[in-house]
Amino acid sequence: MAGHSKWANIQHRKGAQDKKRAVLFARLSKEITVASKMGGPDPNMNPRLRLAIQNAKGASVPKDNIQRAIDKGQGGGGADFVDIRYEGMGPGGVGIIVEASTDNKNRAATDVRTAFSKNGGNLGTTGSVSFGFDQVGEIEYPPEAGSEDEIMEAAIMAGAQDVESSEEGHFIYTAREDLQTVADALAEHFGDKVESKSTKLIWKPQNMVPVEGDAAETLMKLLDVLDELDDVSSVYDNSELSEEEMARLAGE
Repeated sequence: MAGHSKWANIQHRKGAQDKKRAVLFARLSKEITVASKMGGPDPNMNPRLRLAIQNAKGASVPKDNIQRAIDKGQGGGGADFVDIRYEGMGPGGVGIIVEASTDNKNRAATDVRTAFSKNGGNLGTTGSVSFGFDQVGEIEYPPEAGSEDEIMEAAIMAGAQDVESSEEGHFIYTAREDLQTVADALAEHFGDKVESKSTKLIWKPQNMVPVEGDAAETLMKLLDVLDELDDVSSVYDNSELSEEEMARLAGE
């Protein structure tokens, strides 16, 4: 089991800084609608919907919003949505994976390609970047869930592969196929004490690429633009910024 990961910390802080609450709510609601449309309204029979609802609850999306999103999927909303993955290189040789859920593949492709080309990046082919990442399950718990040792013990017992803890929280990693099993075991372990903040499949980089200076500034702009696109659901990269560089970019 590993200790704190700078990558996890950077990704978490980046998400906290860049995503406004309304945008996050809309994205989570969209995933619920698409999942409901594709697999039915019963989360017990629809794993994707169950994860979407868990993540919405972890972000404090109101119950009424969640139910409306489920109903929208059953009423025709979320029709013809497809999941697409884009891969490319950003400033400083950073690998970037973009996941989108869209009802218009041409629009999504154009928007992603434009974001890359206007911000120092190049869109590549499928597989050109993902070979340097591992697709794994990630379950995030808040710091108050317990100490690093307590979380590690619980994660091991649940069948997790790795744990990374920091002041931001605890990130528990699983094999792709074990995500729901481990998430359920941890939920049973914690009971009503605490709930996970998110449970999802992610692309975790195998190696990090240090970035600084102008390349770091351009990269952050590119990631921001990608993250704000309506069709984009998730953005992953393998950049590594020092604490000093992050403070400089944040204007601290």
